Amino acid sequence: MTKHDLTLISATDGSELPQEPFPARHLIDGQWCESADGAAFERRSPAHGVLVTRAAQAGAKETEAAIAAARRAFDDGRWSQISGKERAALLLRVAELIERDLEQIALMETLESGKPISQAKAEIEGAADLWRYAASLARTLHGDSHNSLGSEMLGVVLKEPIGVASIITPWNFPFLIVSQKLPFALAAGCTAVVKPSELTPATTVILGELLLEAGLPAGVVNIVLGFGQPVGALMSTHADVDMVSFTGSTAVGKAIVAAASTTLKRVSLELGGKNPQVVFADADVDSAVDAIVFGIYFNAGECCNSGSRIIVHKDVAEEVTERVVALSRKVPFGDPLHADTKVGAIVSAEHQKKIDGYVKSAAQAGASIRLGGGPLTVPGLQEQFYQPTVLSGVTGDMAIAREEVFGPVLSVLEFSTFDEAVALANDAAYGLSAGVWSENVHTCLEFTRRVQAGTVWTNTWMDGFAEMPFGGVKESGLGRELGRYGLEEYLEVKTVQMRIGRTRAPWVPNR
Repeated sequence: MTKHDLTLISATDGSELPQEPFPARHLIDGQWCESADGAAFERRSPAHGVLVTRAAQAGAKETEAAIAAARRAFDDGRWSQISGKERAALLLRVAELIERDLEQIALMETLESGKPISQAKAEIEGAADLWRYAASLARTLHGDSHNSLGSEMLGVVLKEPIGVASIITPWNFPFLIVSQKLPFALAAGCTAVVKPSELTPATTVILGELLLEAGLPAGVVNIVLGFGQPVGALMSTHADVDMVSFTGSTAVGKAIVAAASTTLKRVSLELGGKNPQVVFADADVDSAVDAIVFGIYFNAGECCNSGSRIIVHKDVAEEVTERVVALSRKVPFGDPLHADTKVGAIVSAEHQKKIDGYVKSAAQAGASIRLGGGPLTVPGLQEQFYQPTVLSGVTGDMAIAREEVFGPVLSVLEFSTFDEAVALANDAAYGLSAGVWSENVHTCLEFTRRVQAGTVWTNTWMDGFAEMPFGGVKESGLGRELGRYGLEEYLEVKTVQMRIGRTRAPWVPNR
């Protein structure tokens, strides 16, 4: 493929590139600090190569100090025992500050992750909405009462914050995903230790600055920067941590479950996906094709909800494939800082090699490369871009149909009957999301009931709302985020049974 086959956006004038790296430090007990041993790591822009962030690198000492601060802040009640009204007021202030600093946060996210600036801005707006929604939950949190246990008894169910939450977030949506977790933990009354990905630490540090500006008491939220070892491992095993909330790969999620089992912590996991969109012969092809292209190239396919495989009825499979290929050529790939760019850089050279390996293996196994199939050169930028890639002739036994590629690579499979479509959709270890395209509401409803997925979209793809829970089944995770269910993850239920008056008969008669 030559560059003329695609819509490319070359490097901009570079006026938004930083002259000095962002200095990221740990936030421990309300204070910003470097690592005791002076250790640090750096992050360069995957699109531009410029040094973006220089971050303090935590070890066990900083991690333990952060956990201890969160433990003290929870146990003394400075946050856990204040009213829902007070918690909500602070969360609302944070939302306002996020919107005030949207441009700065979005720019840092684009520079660190390689995603388009327009997408980053939309994510920050969505994050502010999550903080506002969590504030509403803080005001409306309540337990239950049972007045039907007989005249002598009253039962009360209390919902209390679980305690200290370790929150570990990924690099693909660093600000949005921490906002799917942290405000809900705070609304519940928990304290937290947060570790962002070492690839994208800056925006979480900026969030910490906003939390302090909003008036959050010291120690309620602590931020440690570093790597899975030792930071993430200690956050998953420490006895003073009550739960772990993690978003990332299924392999790491399994390791966290094993590590957390030593202290029987609660674990909430949002992991990988191999998400199918099933296109029936009566589908609105125009709408389906546009959604398929969006679903595979959004965030360069580095998205757990990526619509990475389409399962198309054989009567329309060739038409759908040809139209997807044609529309893919029109998607603007290139400089993430350009407002018109829709697909930016791949996060790292190592990850790009992994993506390319899946494509090459699929071709060797008999799949046809209809578009793309290799790295992409964008004038004036680094070589961390991958071509929009469409593979047809994919069968269910190929690795590319079963494993998470996490890149702009679409696999096309075909089916003949409804039962075959459902079987193909469910033939994966994952179960995060799925989609169905049909003008027949009965077809859509039956598919939603039979597909194994935490979210099902009908005649759309990747719509999301703060009110709707999100999470997966099978190896896509445990628990739910967002909605009232997202708050429940951070709550413990306590039963209180109250006897009314001296009505209990003696167990041992007093004669």
